[in-house]
Amino acid sequence: MDLAAASILKIPNAKKIVQKLTSHQHTRIDHYYWMNDRSNPEVIQYLNEENQYLEEKLADTKELQEKLFLEMKSRIKEDDESVPYFKDGYYYYTKYITGGEYPLFCRKKESLDAVEEVILDQNILAEDFDYFNVSAIGISPDQHILAFAQDIIGRRIYTLRFKNLLSGAFLEDEITEVTGNFVWANDNHTLFYSKQDPNTLRSFQIYRHILGTDQVDDLLVYEEKDDTFTVSVSKSKSKKYIFINANSTVSSEIRYLDADDPYGHVHLIQKRVRDLEYDVEHYDGHFLILTNLEAQNFKLVKTPISAPKIENWEEVISHREDVLLEGFEVFKDHLVLEERAEGQTRIQIRNWHTENHHFIEIDEAAYAIWVGLNPEFDTEYLRYGFNSLTTPASTFDYHMPSRKKLLLKRQQVLGDFDKDRYSSERIWATAADGTRVPISLVYRKDLFIRDGSNPMLQYAYGSYGYSTDPVFSSSRLSLLDRGFVFAIAHIRGGQEMGRKWYEDGKMLKKINTFTDFIACSEYLISEKYTSPNKLYAMGGSAGGLLMGTVINLRPDLYHGIIAAVPFVDVVTTMLDESIPLTTGEFDEWGNPKHKEYYEYMLSYSPYDNIESKAYPHLLVTSGLHDSQVQYWEPTKWVAKLRDLKTDDNLLLLYTNMDAGHGGASGRFNSLKELAMEYAFILKLEGINI
Repeated sequence: MDLAAASILKIPNAKKIVQKLTSHQHTRIDHYYWMNDRSNPEVIQYLNEENQYLEEKLADTKELQEKLFLEMKSRIKEDDESVPYFKDGYYYYTKYITGGEYPLFCRKKESLDAVEEVILDQNILAEDFDYFNVSAIGISPDQHILAFAQDIIGRRIYTLRFKNLLSGAFLEDEITEVTGNFVWANDNHTLFYSKQDPNTLRSFQIYRHILGTDQVDDLLVYEEKDDTFTVSVSKSKSKKYIFINANSTVSSEIRYLDADDPYGHVHLIQKRVRDLEYDVEHYDGHFLILTNLEAQNFKLVKTPISAPKIENWEEVISHREDVLLEGFEVFKDHLVLEERAEGQTRIQIRNWHTENHHFIEIDEAAYAIWVGLNPEFDTEYLRYGFNSLTTPASTFDYHMPSRKKLLLKRQQVLGDFDKDRYSSERIWATAADGTRVPISLVYRKDLFIRDGSNPMLQYAYGSYGYSTDPVFSSSRLSLLDRGFVFAIAHIRGGQEMGRKWYEDGKMLKKINTFTDFIACSEYLISEKYTSPNKLYAMGGSAGGLLMGTVINLRPDLYHGIIAAVPFVDVVTTMLDESIPLTTGEFDEWGNPKHKEYYEYMLSYSPYDNIESKAYPHLLVTSGLHDSQVQYWEPTKWVAKLRDLKTDDNLLLLYTNMDAGHGGASGRFNSLKELAMEYAFILKLEGINI
């Protein structure tokens, strides 16, 4: 296989038009700025040319792609269903049927032996659409009316629809161009929902809808004027309160109203203060509040509902320097805490009355544990989930008083899968500033030799405080079974090692995210888990930014890169407040209207730092309707790389013309795109079986 051979298909060559972009007396030239217009036929033509070019360059992997797709699909139990949960007299669950791309939402009344009722079949709804997604469902308190949010484009602009579960008929009510976030009031005919700005897609309004009325008559309940904040609605577990949540990256402001009185007064809990974050739940005449008030790793406080402001907050769980408090769940007799220590998740159980506490025991090296769906308040059982790099997703019921756990379901991996064939490790690299960075690894025991000969796929995200936990993937087995090692670099910008881990990887410390990833690569090579000519890296969205930056800094470390929907034109995007997400992210990246942030972002922005040099093989994916990272960012990036790079390595762009940020919809269609990505790196490894 000669990857340097010229293609019989002409390499796409985007035209250049000089566009001067000036800020702070500094001018950048963007030759591909003209691509920022999806209505321009030349843009669509160029995207189609890139897709055609990719098809040509990967033509020799067609059989492999099909094999990978069928292989990954064959591991999935087609007729599968979730573990039922009990709520308001019904057992609710989702299930898939053989041949179905989408789930069915089902329920049984009072007993699991009762007759099954299919309350929504997405496969029927999706029949006429290339893309279809239901993001949320919500049933009225009397369990009679189903509300659901559907998107048929992939831009995360939803329509709320309603179904009468007694008659099976869909209601005439349709609420269009909304976020998909909503809650029911307790009267069974009033719904609160959030709406976004049609251009920026910032969620900024809360409306109240009454069933049987037209959307134009819906009442605006709250509007957020600060364009760095977004708003949403939620409901307390007690079902007594509806919350209106206004949040920025660094601040919160929450209001509440009585769910029994949806036309009543809206009360403020605590006004917004910069760098004060909080989240609220209701318990026993108080609001429980998770907050970072004088607590970088968060603490839990309570306050009387009649006097909820900050001066009345009383500590329940104190701040701990070495433990991040990520969330909590309330029950009649127990408080459950979701925590993170030494980069690993854990669940703590506390008795409200005795203050006795303990942790759910785990016996694996790299894993993830989380609190599941627990809608019932008066129960001694906690539903939780567990997953590791070698153990498929598992659902447990945990009896909190006796500490006994019951495995309800473990993801069934069809075929000859045996978890004992695989091994996981937790190792630590050292960053340039001396910081220890955790890495989670998994590989197949009989195919791994620690001499640098194994190919490796290294993954990371590293932004927004999102922690990348070491979880199982049945699709990943297709790499592991071909000798690959899979590594997750838990770099700064995530929150694996506490809130400071996030703070040290954002704003004017963002460079730590990139150098941490490079340090992990160097360590994995030095310890002979892999070698530079066998090391591949992958990241998506903000993780795509990571990919773009590290190949500018250290292209020599990687043989190939997969950058999915990459955020790579950082400065131009953050200067444009008319496009989605910009204003709400000034506290993540900085506001480049201020010179200090402009210069700092410019120092690492992948698009602005492309040079005339050799780059690794590169596959870039995008979605025409992407609302998170606009399609033109990866498109411009590829065009500029084509113009400047000095190597003959593969440079491929795939744009899904029917989808958005998440790629293809459906549980199997998405596997086809993954099969293409895997085939790309397997081709580079010379593996075609």
